[in-house]
Amino acid sequence: MLRKKLIAGNWKMNGKLEDGVNLARAVSAAVRKLTKPQCEFLICPPFTLLYSVKKVLRGNKVALGAQDAHTASKGAHTGDISSEMLKDIGCSYVILGHSERRTNHGESSRVVARKAAAAHANGLKTIICIGETEKERDEGRTIEVCTKQIRNSMPAGSQAFNTVIAYEPVWAIGTGKTPTPQDVEEVHAAIRKAVAKKLNKTIASRMRILYGGSVKPTNASEFLSLPDVDGALIGGASLKAEDFMAIAKSVY
Repeated sequence: MLRKKLIAGNWKMNGKLEDGVNLARAVSAAVRKLTKPQCEFLICPPFTLLYSVKKVLRGNKVALGAQDAHTASKGAHTGDISSEMLKDIGCSYVILGHSERRTNHGESSRVVARKAAAAHANGLKTIICIGETEKERDEGRTIEVCTKQIRNSMPAGSQAFNTVIAYEPVWAIGTGKTPTPQDVEEVHAAIRKAVAKKLNKTIASRMRILYGGSVKPTNASEFLSLPDVDGALIGGASLKAEDFMAIAKSVY
């Protein structure tokens, strides 16, 4: 099953207005120069930059995503943003269940599933993040932890067209450490089997599974060439347009 790779940039809590607009312009200009892109592009700025970045991306082949969304469409939820609002402003994707949200905000997989269901109901595609800690890895529980997370984080209505999974080992995010390509392929294959068991084999064969965790231009090709790796969720390297595009070009 042919799955077009997705190269997604998670800017996290980085960038003031001028920085974000300039970065979006640089990515937009670089993508515009590609005659036949071999992958899809997505950037996920912080909430404060979404509207300004959307104006920069208008008419370009770079999708806009957010980094979180609430389970409700509206209401008394001070400081939160709903999927309905994100869709209204021009987002097509939202990242959910990132390890930093799970750790810093105590989000459980059940909460992630509720957020994903709300996002799907409002027409957003979700990138559902999963991954094991270093302790869980050392205990040999990587596949057990990841398959349980995906089973509990993915709502019943998930389909290949509205759901992307991102495997990000917690111990590899921002540390410079990475698993071996063989380890990544093993986990991605196990995740696909878990999706098939929860949904069905057809959906699993079509659903994209990204790798994230210290992805950079020097190691991107070894991960993106793996059979079950359908793109990358990029953190720090997405804050430099040249690095982001270098990772994307490793798909070619």
